Amino acid sequence: MDLREQMNGIQHVGVPTNDMETTVKFYEALGFEVAFQTVNEAANEKVTFLKLGNLVIEAYENKAAKLESGAIDHVAIDVKNIEKVHEMVTAAGLNTTRDEIHFLPFWENGVKFFTIEGPNKEKVEFSQHL
Repeated sequence: MDLREQMNGIQHVGVPTNDMETTVKFYEALGFEVAFQTVNEAANEKVTFLKLGNLVIEAYENKAAKLESGAIDHVAIDVKNIEKVHEMVTAAGLNTTRDEIHFLPFWENGVKFFTIEGPNKEKVEFSQHL
């Protein structure tokens, strides 16, 4: 099976922030709407998903944003079957972080995801809404 067959396209772009209120106001001024807000209890971070058409930005207040060029933290790819994708990515030798599948109670039924690192130290997240 081809890995591409498991992918639906981009799910979101992750942007860390030190000030959620300012970040939300900025993206709302650009025309984005708040699609979902929560708190990641495990990381003690406020999380806001902002949507404009088919573009979704996940802002998370980690108080560690670098505030410099290159501030985007990760690109998340929406997948059909997270377990199958994890198996395929690992078998291909691409799971350089040896990350396992994680669960967060985001959206209606939660989300499962894992993250790898690209050749330029960029993070690529594979994510499935449940």
